[in-house]
Formats: sequence, structure tokens, C-alpha cells
Amino acid sequence: MRPSDFADATGRPEKFLALHFVNLVWSHNTGEVMMATKTDRKYFDTVIEFATEIGLEPIPVRKEVPGYVLNSLLIPFLNAAAYVYVGGVANPGDIDKVWRIATGSPVGPFELYDTVGFNGALNIIRNNKEDEGLQKFGDMLEKAVDAGKAGLGDGKGFFEYDADGNRTNPAEEWKLAD
Repeated sequence: MRPSDFADATGRPEKFLALHFVNLVWSHNTGEVMMATKTDRKYFDTVIEFATEIGLEPIPVRKEVPGYVLNSLLIPFLNAAAYVYVGGVANPGDIDKVWRIATGSPVGPFELYDTVGFNGALNIIRNNKEDEGLQKFGDMLEKAVDAGKAGLGDGKGFFEYDADGNRTNPAEEWKLAD
């Protein structure tokens, strides 16, 4: 959602903007700051300063775009992982493993799906109706959500998690048939 979609409804569009806290903000300390088209620059600067004061690393978003910066990069990455899985190429645990090893990233795309939560991912996928492969993946996510397994918040998604939220094992139900 873009700030301009709501700015006029506030009655103070010159003071309206967005501070988007990233997932797991308590450990990643990042906030994206996006102005609406009518936002006065001084309020943008004030929110950048505020974000710094509360311990965030503010990321100025210079132009309104759905998804901000992080999600504009993240969604194509997650979609690519979904295509690999739906195409029967590899299991989520193996896809994440190769990503972690080859890139040095602490998590792979399916652990990110778990972090974002299946409900959010499903909403994004359902808004991309023309992509049949992605819709097939959405159907799979929807079944998991209906079964009460929607990611890290529920303790089980593509991976299982311990009481502290640490990844333990790949969830068996997501493994491809041999």
C-alpha cells in the first residue's frame, strides 16, 4: 500500500507518509520511509531522524512503489523459489540449503516464506491471477493455512520451529514425492 492511497483521507496530506518496519524488526532494525506525493519534505526528514533515534536503520524510499524496496526485491526471489518447488525440481529444505551454502545467507526463500507468513504471501500471490504456476503454489499455501500451519508464527510452515523460533527440520508434508 502506498501512502498516497491514504493521504487525502487524513485531512493532512502534507504530513502523511509511511514508516514500514521490516520483518523481525527487533533483530534487523530496518525501517523504510516513503513519502506520499503531497508530503512536505520536512516531515520526511523528521521521520528519518525519528527512525534513527529509535534504533532503526532508516531506508529513504525516493519514489512511491508498492512493496517498498525490500518487498520489491523479495517477491521475485520468493516467486522463483516457488517455481522451482512447484516444478518438482527440489524440496523446500534443499532449495533453502543450496541458497544458504552458495550465498552465505542465514536463511533461504522458504524460511523467508515462513517468516513473512503464508497469509501475506497468499494475498500477494492471489493478486497475480495471470500466473498459473504461482496460483498452483498459492493453492498449496491456502491448504496449509486452512490446516493452521501458516509459518513461523504458528510454529510450522516449510520448516518446523522450536519454542524460541529457531528452525529445526524441514516439514515432511512439503517434501516432493520420490
